[in-house]
Amino acid sequence: MNNLPISFAPLQGYTDAAYRNAHSLYYGGIDHYYTPFVRIEKGEFRNKDIKDISPENNQVPLLVPQLIAAGANEMERIINLLADKGYQEIDINLGCPFPMIVKKKKGSGILPYPEEVKSLLCTIHQFPDIRFSIKMRLGLHSADESLNLLPILNDIPLKHITMHPRLGIQQYKGEVDREGFSLFYEKCNQPLIYNGDIKSIEDITSIHQHFPKLSGIMIGRGLLTNPALALEYKNGEPLSATEFKKRLMQMHQYVFNHYQNRLEGGDAQRLNKIKTFWEYPEVDRKIKKRIHKCTRLSNYEEIIKDS
Repeated sequence: MNNLPISFAPLQGYTDAAYRNAHSLYYGGIDHYYTPFVRIEKGEFRNKDIKDISPENNQVPLLVPQLIAAGANEMERIINLLADKGYQEIDINLGCPFPMIVKKKKGSGILPYPEEVKSLLCTIHQFPDIRFSIKMRLGLHSADESLNLLPILNDIPLKHITMHPRLGIQQYKGEVDREGFSLFYEKCNQPLIYNGDIKSIEDITSIHQHFPKLSGIMIGRGLLTNPALALEYKNGEPLSATEFKKRLMQMHQYVFNHYQNRLEGGDAQRLNKIKTFWEYPEVDRKIKKRIHKCTRLSNYEEIIKDS
């Protein structure tokens, strides 16, 4: 069985341009990197979103920007922004589970409303030169919601659908629903990518064996925990502990230098930002604890030097 393409899922607050660039440089193994979603707040684009998707700030091989919107007009504005930046492929978020997003009928919050989903997705017909994909969940409250949307989803031109088999109300808790995914998989006519709780080469292989028609795998937290996972899957073997640590420290230095040079809020902002880098990777717990308690950037640099 041939290897599946691997995509790096977008995670707000973690996979920004600096992180993506560093990951691609020191680990790789990724076929597509996805940006955290671009959105409109109080009628305007967020500056940090514009910076994050700007081509001059991104050096990964294949980058796909993601958008989130509650209605067709909002979505059209974001697509135009992305098209002006030169993007020819765009991902639509119908899966974000965070309550502040959901209550605005964005992300997974729109899934219980087929007519509103249809109105939103009809926007893509205005942009025939752009390829669109969708990242979604099984539903907000019930897996039946995604099945109810299949007549709409199967009838529009999509590059693929990425399905995370949880409900929005679960957020990231509880088990993924393999049975719910299987029902969607059997009835979905679009190319389908699996996303959710993939932590090892064995997980990827098992999912591929269960769902042989998959078009790819998308990994988020599993890659934050083990940035080498996609590379190891492609190579068929894990990195040595020494090589993993070497690459992790190189990646960290790249991201750290970026924050040092770009963030204007002072050492406190830089420290808080770089601390997120260590929330997931499998490193010594004592070092993680020291980093977490650290309150001065100079002390942080000493901890990293000693690790």
